[in-house]
Amino acid sequence: MPAPLRLRLDGDALVQNWRTLDRLSGTAACGAAVKANGYGLGATEVARRLADAGCRDFFVSNWQEAADLAPLGLTVSVLHGVRDDDMPAAGAGFARPVLNTATQVARWKAAGGGACDVMVDTGMNRLGVSADDIAGGLLQGLEIETLMSHLACADENVPMNAVQRDRFAALAGATSARRLSLANSAGIALNGYAFDLTRPGLALYGGVPRPDLTDAVRPVVTIKAQILQRRRVRAGETVGYNATWTAPADTDVAIVNLGYADGYFRGFSGVGTARAADIPLGVLGRVSMDLVAVALTGATGVVEGDWIAFDFILPDAAAVSGMSQYELLTALGARFARVWA
Repeated sequence: MPAPLRLRLDGDALVQNWRTLDRLSGTAACGAAVKANGYGLGATEVARRLADAGCRDFFVSNWQEAADLAPLGLTVSVLHGVRDDDMPAAGAGFARPVLNTATQVARWKAAGGGACDVMVDTGMNRLGVSADDIAGGLLQGLEIETLMSHLACADENVPMNAVQRDRFAALAGATSARRLSLANSAGIALNGYAFDLTRPGLALYGGVPRPDLTDAVRPVVTIKAQILQRRRVRAGETVGYNATWTAPADTDVAIVNLGYADGYFRGFSGVGTARAADIPLGVLGRVSMDLVAVALTGATGVVEGDWIAFDFILPDAAAVSGMSQYELLTALGARFARVWA
């Protein structure tokens, strides 16, 4: 059935963002994080386009995400490693595990090993083996393609970035790893963090993790939704749950097929904006689960059944809504038709 709301996805912008990040990565190869269903855009379509552009390294969180990409025949790394339940999938050979713990390393060795990646913790205290583990010989005998770590604060200019970089650099040659990888999107904008392979995510999809990348990253996602009803709200009447907006004068209002169940959060209540052609439209009252109201002031030709576009430039939308750019992307719901242009 035709969906009453859609995401317009700019494939050219996606590819251009990757090419820009590839150039900024210098001599390092540039991969792509396509976890969380390609940050909400659709992992298969994202990965296909980036592979055609020259990307050769893809990163997902778990084995189900890797299995979804298996028909494309790509080089995929699974960031969360291998549980016991994952071993049949891992043995099928369509992706490499990123081993994170001594238990995972032992499990992989016991199964006969094979090519893998390894995460080392350099200060984030999330996933990863320790430098002491490496010094103690934990990784001996492994066929390691990539030794990687993850920056905790790359979107900020703080001393911890250099501490993590130096700790990671000290591991060069300490393992059998063919490559070293540290930088995410924000890390690519830092000087001296690229090593052999970068792993951008947010910036591929139009997010701007650091001001340095503002002019380099193009928006990829536009939200469009259909008007279900045009109505006249009289002066003094209210709109939506808890009556948070009162009409100061007679106002034409569109009730639109979009809500927080689709990832257009309540944080946009009263502050979000949309457009009918070039006419700006403000969100009125509370965003509800399936519906949002917008003012049609100046939009005399807009009628029931028309489509309007909601402003979704990620840094701006994050500032307005109070949500992070990551949350805004990955929460985009299944009810959207995803239309690539």
